[in-house]
Amino acid sequence: MAGSQGTPGGGVLARGRAVREGEGASRRSPAREPAARTYARALPVVPVRARGLTVEGADGRRYLDCASGAGSVLGHNHPAVLEAIRRVLDSGAPLQVMNLTTPVEDAFVTELLRTLPSGLADHARVRFCGPSGTDPIDTAAALVRAATGRDRTVAADRWVPDDGGPGRARPAGVFLEPAGSAAEVRPVPDAVVRRLRALTAERAVPLVVDERETGVGRTGAFWAVDHSGAVPDVLILAKAIGGSLPLAAVVHRADLHEPDDSSAPVPEGGGFRGNQLALAAGAATLAHVREHRLAEHAAALGARALARLRPLAERFTCVADVRGRGLMTGVELTTPDDDAPGPGPGSARGTTGGLAGVVQRECLRRGLIVDVTGPAANVVRLLPPLTVTEEQMTAALDRLADALESVDRRCGDRAPIRGQRAPR
Repeated sequence: MAGSQGTPGGGVLARGRAVREGEGASRRSPAREPAARTYARALPVVPVRARGLTVEGADGRRYLDCASGAGSVLGHNHPAVLEAIRRVLDSGAPLQVMNLTTPVEDAFVTELLRTLPSGLADHARVRFCGPSGTDPIDTAAALVRAATGRDRTVAADRWVPDDGGPGRARPAGVFLEPAGSAAEVRPVPDAVVRRLRALTAERAVPLVVDERETGVGRTGAFWAVDHSGAVPDVLILAKAIGGSLPLAAVVHRADLHEPDDSSAPVPEGGGFRGNQLALAAGAATLAHVREHRLAEHAAALGARALARLRPLAERFTCVADVRGRGLMTGVELTTPDDDAPGPGPGSARGTTGGLAGVVQRECLRRGLIVDVTGPAANVVRLLPPLTVTEEQMTAALDRLADALESVDRRCGDRAPIRGQRAPR
């Protein structure tokens, strides 16, 4: 057939067709989809192939993807994940079931329990829920409310431990993000997590740990809470546990459940919670990370990356801070002529999302995809897959540093840029 891959010139024709299709998709996207996307619309990348850390665009350019799609810990199209998906497809089993146990689901739960801290795994229950950003949070909140008979849940950084005094009921649960906020990449000190665990246990308040962004080896431990040695009552899981496919679950102590006479049982809502392809991909991902000790690899490589990036805060005026844990790294940016503190955590020294967007585009020009995040959209975040090699990581950091230098140079008319920070 003329123009096929197997005929002379077929590859060239196919490449041209991919470019045209990619350009058309880029033009149509603004009218069809919202602006909030993992790969920002401002980034003119139409991915057509991907493997591991590498993404190839319709124009034939290759990029190092340090956003990992939605934070996939094995990167794009990992062979173990693809094999698991193909097995389900070839088996003839249903691809979607609701409230029915299947061999695929059983294999996933078995593998998941192997990864949990023993204090939780020995008596854990797994509730699947919808894979949207809020479904697992809502499920966990409903669970602790039903189990305790209390209504109020509270974030760890807003909880006053003595708020169970006269006229103030204890909360139904205290919610903790082990990275402080994964969007800002602010790891909570291990001592603080241990103290919080002691306080919640003393007051019979369930501790709910949100591992949607930080789980499956990302921070250098299988679960970020493992760094502290604390054992939570509830774990909220999503993103990485699906092996690049949508999957979410809430793991909790078996004795933490709604009473038989509860008037507000925990909802079983959330479509696609029985997606067999996601469960198979998730089981393969959990097993691969565990068997190949990828959390340890993330810890070692991430520490070297932080050591390489932290001096940039002194070298470039636009870099306010560099922080992270494992292979989750955040570079906070700031305008160089503003000493005023920002309005809240992560907003120090006049931070600006516009500057982060410029850095993101400069990275893309150099073949590097990074994420821009944080409440002020001022944090450039690196989330390479745990399979990244030291050589690949070095290449990514080189490109990021070069992009930061290019952006910092543009601020030279307002402050010294290279070699010293602006006077404070």
